[in-house]
Amino acid sequence: MPLKVEELSVMSHHYSGPNFGFPSGDARLDLTDIYAFRSPLRGDASVLVLNAHPSTSLTTLEPTTTDPFAPDAVYELKIDTDGDAVADIAYRVLVSGTQEFGTKATVRRAEGISAAGTSNEGEILFRNAPISTGHKAWIAESQGYRFFAGWRSDPFFFDTLGAVNGLKFTGHDFFIDKDVCSIVLEIPNSRLGTRPLSLWGCVSQKVDESWVQIERGARPQQAVFLPGDQQEAYLAAGPANDSQFISALAHSLEHAGGYSAVEAEKVARSLLPDVMLYDPARPAVFPTNGRSLTDDAADVFLSILTNGKIIRDGVGPHEDITLEFPHLGPPHRT
Repeated sequence: MPLKVEELSVMSHHYSGPNFGFPSGDARLDLTDIYAFRSPLRGDASVLVLNAHPSTSLTTLEPTTTDPFAPDAVYELKIDTDGDAVADIAYRVLVSGTQEFGTKATVRRAEGISAAGTSNEGEILFRNAPISTGHKAWIAESQGYRFFAGWRSDPFFFDTLGAVNGLKFTGHDFFIDKDVCSIVLEIPNSRLGTRPLSLWGCVSQKVDESWVQIERGARPQQAVFLPGDQQEAYLAAGPANDSQFISALAHSLEHAGGYSAVEAEKVARSLLPDVMLYDPARPAVFPTNGRSLTDDAADVFLSILTNGKIIRDGVGPHEDITLEFPHLGPPHRT
């Protein structure tokens, strides 16, 4: 069936499983957003954020599990330093243990061929770093890095209920009281390379002793709504192979925004590969350079999706963003 604007419930990368559920039916595997911005308190460092695991489902609005991260998964921030859409650096987070007895994280940095794939290989930056499950943010520091992982207030903001009501927005922020599981790394810029970068996030799961990519994305929302019946293949692919999805994205844009076929293909090409450009030397402004926690990425996507017919939902940034690391506010539930 053709995709219609009136039928869309526009989120970020939340709820990217079938029928706005969770990938593999597991909320902990649901990649929601990535962010990249200069550290507000440290001129020689950048902050990369990967958020996963929404605190409520969309279809039932019921709370998800309080267990923050999947123990059989690896959460990755991929970095391409030479423009070929293949990762040259990867920061990998694996979580072990149980909530009852305490969960811990191991953080690795991989380079080269290892970074391009998915594994638990790489230089160990943090071992047994604590996972924060309450209001207090447990922060680990090592080798010029700072690391946080755990429940935080979801910084994404959008009038989701207005979206499902035919894009009739009232300015109500669906995410104002929602939480998310955040992985936050403050990284010396010298460990990111010296040129503008391309970034994306991935979540992979261990299946029969092999890593299988379940989720990936950089630009908010498009992986959920534009690949159509190729969504599963899209989430399993890498940016270097994104040209295969141009026609799928163009088809969705034609029906959602009333683009001509030529216009839709042009816009689709501009959205691929699905990476986030980031130059640590410049302030973060989505979509041209990274993404800060207050950038209105939903309005950017709305304008693209509707071909400029709707450019805002009337919702603004959350007020619990802080200058202090890890920058996201404390969780609403504990």
